[in-house]
This record gives sequence, structure tokens and C-alpha cells, in this order.
Amino acid sequence: MNLIKETYSLIKKDFTLELRLKYAISGILLYVLSTVFIVFSSFVRIEPLSWNAVFWIVILFAAVNAVGKSFVLEDMDRQLYYYTIANPIAIILSKMLYNVSLLFLLSLLCWLGFSFVAGNPVEDTFIFFLALLLGSAGFSIAFTFTAAIASKAQNSATLMAILSFPVIIPILMTLIKLSAGTLGEFDNEGINQDILILLAIDALLVGLSLILFPFLWRD
Repeated sequence: MNLIKETYSLIKKDFTLELRLKYAISGILLYVLSTVFIVFSSFVRIEPLSWNAVFWIVILFAAVNAVGKSFVLEDMDRQLYYYTIANPIAIILSKMLYNVSLLFLLSLLCWLGFSFVAGNPVEDTFIFFLALLLGSAGFSIAFTFTAAIASKAQNSATLMAILSFPVIIPILMTLIKLSAGTLGEFDNEGINQDILILLAIDALLVGLSLILFPFLWRD
């Protein structure tokens, strides 16, 4: 019960800080909206497969901007304060849950923007919605943990990109394949397998984060 209360309090703290530092979320929204405008300006007509690839690339870079700051903005004094009052499991859980929620909302906004300016080729809305959720979870969990590792180094942005690359590529490729099936471009027979792969990757990332983060936090 204490773990749940601590996690909820930390999520509430992150939400309050996000509202207070309005430039952070404003910068992410500006990135998404400007990217949607560039797509609208660059393509007279965009093919479904191109729409799919561009969409997930935009989501990936939005994830880097949104989640990459998870631990970078936490100075050493604040981290020491958290160390004395909070369970490390509650800290990493709160970061992951908050980032998943934030990126999922940004993904929905991006989907809405793409649908408005470039059309909506999605035929199976439920599966695509599920892909958005699983993709947001995978990106957020991976970037949250790598951001925690990178925050211990001086060149944190570069280190986060290097550490997350081997994990992000399988997630991105599976998402592109899964969502391509919802556009009617490929046979839908492999959709269930792709969903299971994404669930397995997300579960593995959560498990590794919960096991390894307490050791990292004590350093």
C-alpha cells in the first residue's frame, strides 16, 4: 500500500511540475504540430505505407523529447532528497507511468493531426489504437530507464541515444509492421504475433527496470 501511495504522490508531483514548467510540454506540442504542418506542406498525396512510416518516426522523436528529460531535470540535491523519503521502485514506476500517459496523449494528438492534414488510411481502428498504446509504453519505458542511466553521466543526451538504440529498433520495426496491417496493405495473419512480441518486450523492459533501477539509485 505504501508503494502505491508513493507512486501516486510522485506521479502527482511530476504532473504539477509539468504544468508549472509550461515551456516543456509547449515545446513538445510545438514539435508535433510543426511536423504535422511540414507533412501537409510536403505531400500532395501521401501513400498509406509512407503515412505509416512518417507517423512512427514522428512519435519516436516526440518520445525522445518528452521522456528524455525524465531524470535530466532532477538535480543531485533533489535526487538525494528522494533517496531519503521514497522507495526506488516507486520512483521508477511513477516515471514510467507518467511518461506512458504523456506519450500516449501526444500519439493520439499526432494521429488526429495526421488524419486532418494527410487523411486517415487506418481501416482497423482498434488494432491501431492498441499499437499506439503498446508503442507508447515501449518507447516510454525504454527511454525512462536509459535516461536514468544517462543522468549519471555528463553527456547524458548522447549516452541515452546510444543505450536506447538497440532496444528501440525492434519496437519500432514491430510497430511499423503491426500498423501496416491495420492499413490493409498486408495480410492480417501476423497481427496477433506482433502484439504478443510488443507485450513481451514491454514486460521485459518493465522487469529489468524494476530489478536494476534500485542498484542504480543507490550509486
